[in-house]
Amino acid sequence: MCSRHVTPVVTLTMWLLAATACKDDELDASGEENEGALGETCDPTADPNDDDAEGRCADGLACEPTDDGSVCAAPIELHGQVIDALDGGPIEGAVIAALDETGAPVGDAARSDAMGEYVLRVSARRDAAGALASAVRWTLFAGAEDYAIFPGGLRSPLPVDATAPMEATDDEEHVYSIIENATTTVALLPLAAEDAGGVTVTGRVDAVAPGGTLVVAEGGAVPAPYTIADASGAFVLFNVPAEAAAIRGYRQGLELAPTTVSATADLVDVVLDVVTEGIDALAVVDGSVSLVNAGGGDSTSVVLVPSSLFDPALERGPVPFGLRAPSPPDAPSITGAFAIAGVPSGDYHVLVAFENDGLVRDPDTGIAGTDIQQIAVPTSGTASVPESFKVTGALAVIGPGAEAPEVVTAPPTLSWADDSSEDRYELRVIDALGNVVWEDLAVPSVSGGGNVEVAYAGPGLTAGMYYQFRATSIRETPNNTSPISRTEDLRGVFVFQP
Repeated sequence: MCSRHVTPVVTLTMWLLAATACKDDELDASGEENEGALGETCDPTADPNDDDAEGRCADGLACEPTDDGSVCAAPIELHGQVIDALDGGPIEGAVIAALDETGAPVGDAARSDAMGEYVLRVSARRDAAGALASAVRWTLFAGAEDYAIFPGGLRSPLPVDATAPMEATDDEEHVYSIIENATTTVALLPLAAEDAGGVTVTGRVDAVAPGGTLVVAEGGAVPAPYTIADASGAFVLFNVPAEAAAIRGYRQGLELAPTTVSATADLVDVVLDVVTEGIDALAVVDGSVSLVNAGGGDSTSVVLVPSSLFDPALERGPVPFGLRAPSPPDAPSITGAFAIAGVPSGDYHVLVAFENDGLVRDPDTGIAGTDIQQIAVPTSGTASVPESFKVTGALAVIGPGAEAPEVVTAPPTLSWADDSSEDRYELRVIDALGNVVWEDLAVPSVSGGGNVEVAYAGPGLTAGMYYQFRATSIRETPNNTSPISRTEDLRGVFVFQP
């Protein structure tokens, strides 16, 4: 009889080949001929617990997507830990989910244990044999009581390193893969005292495709507490203040009825019911952008942020699943007109050039089309952004944080590329909670086209805290002072780890 037991030194590919050779010699463990073996096609809608369901996979295998269908494959688990970013201690009871490149969850969420550890079963695109496809990409989402959501604020999602999975077997000798490395550790930042506390709301989004719904506790302070529903629609919403009046959900193609709440004690079994489902049945938001003095940038993107989640200090907020032009995960490609379909009703802030595309929204608010715009979206029809956005080339960040959040061990020197026609710069350093911790509004211009360098000279930095520096170039004339350009929204982020 052919065995499927492997040791950690045996690769998944080797096991795939061995198992494929064996599948013609024996039935699967249950003896049911309608169970798919490793590498065989399957039906992702088949109930794996129904012995009579056709198209299901054999015990120990998962029905996973391929480029042109689905295949039975060995499951994958992410193993990691959730910790306090400031003191490194474990966080118990955190909710962790994995999202794909579109922002959709690739499985149900997990909860961390007393040591902050979690195990998260994830779905992933496979090749025809069931092995992990090379283009797989996940990011992690996490939240916990008295902690800020990750990613959020200054902290962008970071991809999980899936290049070296470890193979293991369970008690029934089913093979599965484990991914556990530095990228599966999530560090959460404690909330400020005025934002901590509140109650926890547990519930579900009752829809055909609920995964990725942004669930928000509205009616209190802005930005409001939020979370993301997992693949089955379940959600856990932490830190809901007593003044919150309703729970709302935002997702492309999904209009949900808000649920009125009285957040004086923890709530369970809160259900967000569907009003309308389907991208074509909901509203379209359209508008246009105009690229002026774009420098190295040639196209951009546009996103919608529910106004209840927009942080004016950081000028950003979480984007609900699908509410982006072009559709995620496509690279920025907007050069003029844009349209976002399937938008649920509500009030939104419209952000342009928000991603790292070499462009920024023109910071000169003295001319039309440079303010962050707001729009009220009806339940159907078209809502047009009143003004065309003006977009211009960004000041390139030299460091820290030129490409991704960067660890610094001492107060850093902040550097960016010189503008060509500035008279001075304004420099601000902001922490992840939206507080301006230091500013210098009179950084002198640089002649000769070199880089601008300014040593941080503000209050002591907090270990484990994330910061961002933002530089704006200023032109001064006898009759006017106007900003010309600035560094990009997602660059210049650093974390202090002395």
